[in-house]
Amino acid sequence: MTTSKRIRIQDIAERVGVSTMTVSRVLNQDSKVSDAKRALVMKAVKELNYRPNVAARRLASNKSFFIGLLYFDDLDTSYLSKFLLRGLKICRSTGHHLVVEEIDDDINKALASVKELIEVTQVDGLILLPPICNNEKLLTTLQQANVSFVRIAPDTQLNLSPYICMDDYQASFEMTEMLIKQGHSKIGHIIGNPNQGVSRLRYQGFLDALRSNKINVPPEYIEQGLFTVDSGVEAAKKMLSLDDRPTAIFAANDAMAAGVLSAANMARISVPDELSIAGFDDGHLAVSVSPNLTTVRQPIQQMAELAIDIIASGKFSDLAKANAREFRNVLDFEIVERESTNTLK
Repeated sequence: MTTSKRIRIQDIAERVGVSTMTVSRVLNQDSKVSDAKRALVMKAVKELNYRPNVAARRLASNKSFFIGLLYFDDLDTSYLSKFLLRGLKICRSTGHHLVVEEIDDDINKALASVKELIEVTQVDGLILLPPICNNEKLLTTLQQANVSFVRIAPDTQLNLSPYICMDDYQASFEMTEMLIKQGHSKIGHIIGNPNQGVSRLRYQGFLDALRSNKINVPPEYIEQGLFTVDSGVEAAKKMLSLDDRPTAIFAANDAMAAGVLSAANMARISVPDELSIAGFDDGHLAVSVSPNLTTVRQPIQQMAELAIDIIASGKFSDLAKANAREFRNVLDFEIVERESTNTLK
């Protein structure tokens, strides 16, 4: 029985025509290597199917090559799966391992599990998804442990660490304006989970778009949701039972928008002929329902890529630099029009 030869750094160096030190620097995300050489090395890594010897890399550096990902169990599964799958793929390409930890509602249990994760893996850094990214006790614990972290879409203590987000306010403003341009003036909104700062930003963007177009919104057109399908169904049922019901409903995420669609179907209200529905996120759910949802495409995959790049490259090793411009990463969004919205007839 023959066994395949394990590809070494030396093999990559010979293929590209560079030194083993150059290859090592590329694999360790060293910024001193030129983009041209980095591209050649990574091309050879892929062609030769190189798998780094993690134990040897740990001995040769002060890094563990483990990256932690922390999330609450009530996070939208579409958001989480999109972030997680991209994160796993990027980690494989950089020779890192992504360790995923669900945070318990009991903060004391959560802190104990995070401390154990840090102790066992010696993570190079942690990625904190919303809303755990705003938990003050966790942030204090990580600072005391001298563990670097990147936060996704935080809304508090923005100078505390590198963070990645998108302009939720502007995206919501533009989505609402799109509905207005389609002729809608009776627009309902389902607010997202109150424990997430993006819910407030999206709600404010909605309100300001209406005000800038001199459109009043009655209180019964506003319902509180929880970023779940069920909460979208219940909120929509209330709005759709009104004598003067909305002609469009903008939900603060796709799960609640899918709930609106379900409630409309139960009430035999045609979408989009009688009711336009818009969501937010553009996860797999947006194209799993019929009609497909008009939504805001949130750059979830790019967020995952950038978060891992920041940790893998050690760009935030000096937390004192966390106020620098490069640590404030605001990514672009896109309004995606599909069949669930239409010009008011």
